[in-house]
Amino acid sequence: MRKIIHCDCDCFYASVETRDNPSLRGRPLAVGGDAARRGVIATCNYEARAFGIHSAMATATALRRCPDLVIVAPNMDKYRDVALHIREIFLQYSEFIEPLSLDEAYLDVSASSAFQGSATRIAQAIRQQVSAELGITISAGVAPNKFLAKVASDWNKPDGLTVITPAQVDDFVLSLPVSKIHGVGKVMAQRMAALDIYTCADLRERSMDELQRHFGKFGAQLYDYARGIDQREVKTHRQRKSLSVENTYAEDIAGVDGAVEALPALLDELKRRLKKHNGETFTGVFVKLKAADFRQTTIERRCDGFLELDLFETLLKEAWSRMESSLRLIGVGVRFGRKQSDTVAERRAEYQLDLFDPGI
Repeated sequence: MRKIIHCDCDCFYASVETRDNPSLRGRPLAVGGDAARRGVIATCNYEARAFGIHSAMATATALRRCPDLVIVAPNMDKYRDVALHIREIFLQYSEFIEPLSLDEAYLDVSASSAFQGSATRIAQAIRQQVSAELGITISAGVAPNKFLAKVASDWNKPDGLTVITPAQVDDFVLSLPVSKIHGVGKVMAQRMAALDIYTCADLRERSMDELQRHFGKFGAQLYDYARGIDQREVKTHRQRKSLSVENTYAEDIAGVDGAVEALPALLDELKRRLKKHNGETFTGVFVKLKAADFRQTTIERRCDGFLELDLFETLLKEAWSRMESSLRLIGVGVRFGRKQSDTVAERRAEYQLDLFDPGI
């Protein structure tokens, strides 16, 4: 039986900004881009969420919902420093760490000798250290597998700790709403409701064949999750699938010639970021366009090792022919075929590399 902890910082960017500027405490706060430059919200505190504000919302929309909203520009260097400090706290208790983002990670503490092997006490210690050393809060979930640990970490947010023991798994899962399952969004939840599926108990009444018929490959996972089963291991490396650079323009780009003129600057930034990824080879390139009316298209080609402007121009023009519309966003990127890190030292260096990559 494994002992898994899922740790998730509470409103991470916003919490760091509030820590550094206590006058922001209690006020609706969002970290994000300038509304005048079509910025979006990266994260916001709970006071802002009460107005229906959420990540990825346009800053202009957020300000309409809450005129008193305080917008702070993101400071990624500061957030990465905090994330690295949290990582060092994790390493005091386990080398088996799977980072999901700057502020979220799984830990497998099954073999840890800390606190006589008590995952609950390890989670308590991590939360106390993060609070004392960094001045922010982190919620944690403790469970026998990753699925349940992630559900548990969200159960008592913010600043919460939820433990699901092996003996509690069955009762906990039976009453669990399907909306709490990671991967079940609003659309899938609506599809499930149309099938009279609202809880994991409802899922249990369906065969694996039926679930796969309705939900494809995810149906097999749903079948296991409804029984509290998740065999996925904590992966101590992150396999990056792509790296990209994109820009949302303050004014729409009206024609394909203007879009082509924007490519060199994007490609130069992509090359700069790729220099940090020595040893990784890319097997494809892509161009992403988003129209003024928010329609979006991506087109890609296989490509081994060279970033040629001519190729990106060809892809952009082909993508443009699908849209034939003014553009608000252009992005360029690569797809990776990746050698995985083997040693603890390599994995630690890889983690730090990913944290300091602004593309994440």
